Amino acid sequence: MNNSTEIILTELPNDSSTTENKNDARYLSDNKRQFLISVSTLSIVSGYFAWATYYYLNYSDFGWNEFISTTCTGYGLLVILYCFFIYGYLNVYFVRPLVYPIFKNSINLFKYKLNNAVNKSTGLQIIRRFSDKIFYLSTFSAIAIYLAIDTKDNRNRLISISGLIIFLFIGYIFSNNRSKINWKTVIWGIILQFTFGLITIRWELGRNILECIGDKVNTLLNYAFSASEFPFGVELVRNQQVFAFRALSTIYFISFLVNILYYYGIMQKVVLSLGNLLQFLMDTSICESVNSAANIFLGMTEAPLLLSPYLKNLTDSEIHSIMLSGFATVAGSVMAAYINYGARPQDLITASIMSAPAALCYSKLMYPETEEVKMRKENIRETKMEYTSVLEAASKGVSNAVNLVHGIIAGLIAFLAAVYFINGVLGWLGELVGFTESVLSLELISGKIFIPVSYIMGVPWSECEYVGTLIGIKTMVNEFVAFERMHTMINAGMLSNRTKVVATYAICGFSNPASIGIMTSAFSTLIPNKSDVITRVVFRAWFGGALVCFMTACIAGAVMPEEAILESIQSH
Repeated sequence: MNNSTEIILTELPNDSSTTENKNDARYLSDNKRQFLISVSTLSIVSGYFAWATYYYLNYSDFGWNEFISTTCTGYGLLVILYCFFIYGYLNVYFVRPLVYPIFKNSINLFKYKLNNAVNKSTGLQIIRRFSDKIFYLSTFSAIAIYLAIDTKDNRNRLISISGLIIFLFIGYIFSNNRSKINWKTVIWGIILQFTFGLITIRWELGRNILECIGDKVNTLLNYAFSASEFPFGVELVRNQQVFAFRALSTIYFISFLVNILYYYGIMQKVVLSLGNLLQFLMDTSICESVNSAANIFLGMTEAPLLLSPYLKNLTDSEIHSIMLSGFATVAGSVMAAYINYGARPQDLITASIMSAPAALCYSKLMYPETEEVKMRKENIRETKMEYTSVLEAASKGVSNAVNLVHGIIAGLIAFLAAVYFINGVLGWLGELVGFTESVLSLELISGKIFIPVSYIMGVPWSECEYVGTLIGIKTMVNEFVAFERMHTMINAGMLSNRTKVVATYAICGFSNPASIGIMTSAFSTLIPNKSDVITRVVFRAWFGGALVCFMTACIAGAVMPEEAILESIQSH
C-alpha cells in the first residue's frame, strides 16, 4: 500500500512548475508579438520616409536654404521627427539593453578610480568639497562680466538686476520654512532663466525653434476649436471667442488625448523623460518638473491633466509648485489674442519659457519641500490605467473634463463677482470724498502701488505710472484687459520701445483673481482629497506667480540691447 501510494504521489503533476512554464510561454509570446509590431512599425515608417525623400528630391527645389525653410512645416520637420523615432527605436532595442550597461559600468569604474585618487590627494578633496560653490561662483561671475560688457551703452539696464535681487529677497521673507530651502533649486532656477533668456532673446535660432513648437501646440488646440464650432457655432467660438465655448473646449480634447496616451504607456515615458532632466538640474520632483515644462505651451488647467494619475499623491509643496507655475505662465492658445493687441510673438514665447524654471525656483523658495515625495521614478513607471480598452480610457477622460469645466466656470463667476463687488464699494466710498476724476478701484490702487515695482524692473521713471497701471489691471482684472490697455498706450505714444517689451514680460501671466477661482475649482475637482491644501496654498502661489513674471521682466530688460528691440519692432 505504501509503495503504491509513493508511486502515485511521484506521478502527480507539479502545479507550480506547470504555472511557471505557462508564464514563461506567455512572456515569450508577448515579447515575440511586441518585436513583430516594432519591426512592422519601423518598416512602415522608414518606407514612408523613403517615399517622402524621393518625392522631395525629385519634385522640390533642393538646397540647404530651402531645406531649412521646411524644418517647421515640411520635409525638414519630417526628417527631425524621423531622427527622433530612430533614436527612440535604437534606445529601446539596442542602447538600453546592450550599450547602457557597458557605459554604466565604465562610469562606475571611473568614479571608483576618481574617488581613490581624491582620497589620496588633499587638494582634490578640497576641490570636491567646494565644487558646487566654485561652479556657482564661476557662473555668476561670468554673468556679471557679460552684463558689464554688454550694458556699456546703457547702464540703466543694470537696474533690472537689482529688481531681480529684491524679488528673490521678498520670496525669502515670505517663505513658510526658510531653514528647509533647497538653495540648489533656487540657484539653478536663476541660471536656467538667464540662459533661456540669452538663447531666446539674443539667439534667433533658439527663438525660431520655440516659435515652431508653439505653432504646433496651437495647431493641436485649434482642432478643439474647430470641433467646438459644431455644437456652439462659429460666432461664439471664432468670432466672439467666448471663454466658456473656446478656451475651455481645449480641456475636453487634452483630457481625451492624455488618457489614451496613459492607456498605451506613452505618457508615463514622456513624464519620466522631461522630469528626469529638470530633476537632475534643479533637484525638484518629477511631477512638478514635468508640469513646469508643460506650462510653457499649455494653460494652468491643461498642464496638470498630464499628471492626473499622480496628483492625489503629491505633497503640499508639489501642489503649490504646480499652481505657481500655472499662474506664472500663459497658454499658447491665448497668445494670438495678445498679439492682436500689439504684443510681439517672440516676447510671449520667451516669457513662457523663461518663467518655467523661475517658477520652480520661486515655489521652492516660498514653500520648501518638508514631506517625503511619493511619486518617484519607480512609481511613475509602474503606473497603469485601470481601463479595459482604449475606448473606455478616452470616454473616462471626456467625462472627467466635464466636471472640471463646470467647476472652472463656477469658480470664475464667483471670484470675478467678488472683485466687481469690491470695486463697486470702493467707487461709492471714493465719490463721497470727492474722488470723481477717476473711479476708485482695486486696479487704480494696485497701479499706484506697482509704480516702484516698475522702476526696479528697468522702466524709466517717467513711464512707471503707465506700466504700474498695466500691472494693476492685470493683477486685479486679467491680462487680456491689460494687453488691450497697453495697445491703447502704444498707439498714443505713451510707452517707449524698451518699456513696451518690459511691460509685455511683466503682464504675461495668469496671476489674477479669476485665475484663482479657475485654479481652485480645477484642482478641487481633480484631487478632492486635497481641497484643504488647495485653499491654503492658492493665494501664496498666486502671489509667487506674479513675482515670477516680474523676475522674467527684469532679466529680459537686462539682456536685451536697444538694437535688438528696434530690429524686432521694425520686423514686427
